[in-house]
Amino acid sequence: MSSLPSFSTDLATWSYGVATLGFAAFTLQLGLGWRGGARGGWVLTAIAFSACWAATETLYAITGLQGFGITANLFDTLRICAWFGFLLSLLFYSTQHQSGKWKRVPLWVAGSIGVLVAASLGLIFAPLLDPAILGVVARLSFFTSLALTIVGLTLIEQFYRNLPAQSRWGVKPLCLGLGGMFCFDLYMFTEALLFNQIDVDVWTSRGIANLFVVPFVAVSSARNKDWTIKISVSRKLVFHSTALFAAGLYLVGIAGIGYYVRYFGGTWGGALEVTFLFGGLLAMGYISISGSLRSKLRVLVNKNFFSYRYDYREEWLRFTQSLAAVNPHVGLLEQPIKALADLLESPGGSLWLADPSGSFAQVSRMNMPNIDELEPRTGALTSFLAGTHWVMDLSEFATKPENYPGFEPPLWLQSLENAWLVVPLTSSGELIGFVVLARPRAKIELDWEVLDLLKTAARQAASYIAYTRATEALLESKKFDAFNHMSAFVVHDVKNLVAQLSLLLKNAERHKDNQAFQADMLSTIGHAVERMKQLLTQLRVGSTPDNQPSPVGLASIIGRIGRSRGGFKPPLTVAIDGDIEVMGHADRLERVIGHLVQNAVDATPEDGRIWLKLLRDKGLAIVEVGDTGHGMSREFVRERMFKPFRSTKASGMGIGAYESSKYIGELGGKISVDSQENVGTVVRIELLANEPNVALAQA
Repeated sequence: MSSLPSFSTDLATWSYGVATLGFAAFTLQLGLGWRGGARGGWVLTAIAFSACWAATETLYAITGLQGFGITANLFDTLRICAWFGFLLSLLFYSTQHQSGKWKRVPLWVAGSIGVLVAASLGLIFAPLLDPAILGVVARLSFFTSLALTIVGLTLIEQFYRNLPAQSRWGVKPLCLGLGGMFCFDLYMFTEALLFNQIDVDVWTSRGIANLFVVPFVAVSSARNKDWTIKISVSRKLVFHSTALFAAGLYLVGIAGIGYYVRYFGGTWGGALEVTFLFGGLLAMGYISISGSLRSKLRVLVNKNFFSYRYDYREEWLRFTQSLAAVNPHVGLLEQPIKALADLLESPGGSLWLADPSGSFAQVSRMNMPNIDELEPRTGALTSFLAGTHWVMDLSEFATKPENYPGFEPPLWLQSLENAWLVVPLTSSGELIGFVVLARPRAKIELDWEVLDLLKTAARQAASYIAYTRATEALLESKKFDAFNHMSAFVVHDVKNLVAQLSLLLKNAERHKDNQAFQADMLSTIGHAVERMKQLLTQLRVGSTPDNQPSPVGLASIIGRIGRSRGGFKPPLTVAIDGDIEVMGHADRLERVIGHLVQNAVDATPEDGRIWLKLLRDKGLAIVEVGDTGHGMSREFVRERMFKPFRSTKASGMGIGAYESSKYIGELGGKISVDSQENVGTVVRIELLANEPNVALAQA
């Protein structure tokens, strides 16, 4: 497209080499995302030719061979033609609503371009035929290149002018990028035509300058889905690139002003320059950490570079992570506030939830004042939110109250100077609360996209709050269940103690002068007092202390139970086959065995017989409790005896057998029952004896 200049090898190599890599990478991305559309095909072709042009310019910069230079000019012309093809397709599309006369304009332009391109191609190869005409060819080449550049700018202007105003947003980056590229060439070829040679520095920087077009084309391609090129532009990359670009401009400006101060500052120039640069760097540091400026930059980037304001995947991941994050410095009910506030760059807010009375109270806040007042469910605010489920913009209400019919803000809401939005939280169609958000760091326009995202996030936050409350209610219910469970056992033990003391009192009238009875009575009362102390401790602690099992002698336990029954009817016969130790808890084992003995007493008439035996059998300690009472059916023993709240006794609670079976099972033992109605019952407890030789034999 132009004659070949002399150049600085290193700088030109870097310039066009970087451009080659950039165009090649963009070509690969476009090729993978192209879905067969004509306009997308023109863009892909133009970028591919640009990669070939930059590559051959790089080879020309390295070798200086004329063949590479001519090839570079050829690819340069071809890439310009591809851009023209793309612009003509867009121009034809934009003028379809015009009359037929205007529809023919792109055809006339295409004919003129064809003539200029043919002339340009001919001039590229003319020196190969006759080197003597190189000077004339160079001037004609500059002229045709300049003419093609002007045609390119004209196409961009016509295309943009013919677009409806509402459609220009999607192509602004494209027009800016291509317009800048043609303006660069306009300057280069105008100067070359005037001085009959290309400026080496301008030509050297042309590679990087053309590479700058790529981000603008990428953004426009992402905005215009009908080009059928699937491009995903990273919002983080664009944001940080824009921030770095702005920082670069700032530093260049600071350096320029510093040079001016040094140059005109006289003897104080150097000191003033250092002072100014230091102050400028401090100011830049403050700007870089300013949340308000970062928010404004993020809003600017999202509004002007992307089809949608939000990257929904990124926002949703960030939102759910904020809800689920475990942060010791942020309360569970503060997390929904932070998650919603981060979506809109809001510095804080407050959460209001319904209490048991139905009123709404502030339960959490972030960078907002504490409010003790309650908002009634029938109040104007909650009634409006429950009836409409709208996100309320308090700024809009201040200027257009007619948009919120029937709403009157409560006094506490009017007192919040920085209150901005009131976001309803609904779960299963019911208003469970609302969030008041503070004004954002950067002004945000509340369009449909922002409101839809906020409503969706609010529903998710409401589900999170409902789940949190349900979990808390379940934990509270479990605590009550545990307390009730423990209370039932305590009541059962108290019932047994009352029955034992009642029997003692009943027999006292007949045997009060019997010294043996007096001794047994004192022993029984002492035992009852100790047991009641344990129950009081259990109630105070909340559950039975989880002490580790330790060796327990069963003979002493059975002896105490036998002595406590001395002199009573029916009489208790005790038989102990030597002392046997097991691993367990003395008090709980005594309670289990005592419960079985008490059941035998309750089921047996005074003329009947009950017995308590301690046996040893093949490494097992066996405690047997038997009686000749009324017995139980096999069905009851099999299906109901060890279930809680099932009993054959009118005053029974059905807890003792359940607790006994559960505890013996925890120790690795078992309880077996053999009972026949009107015959009697035998209950056997089997536990592993704590004997070293037994343990070794089993190992």
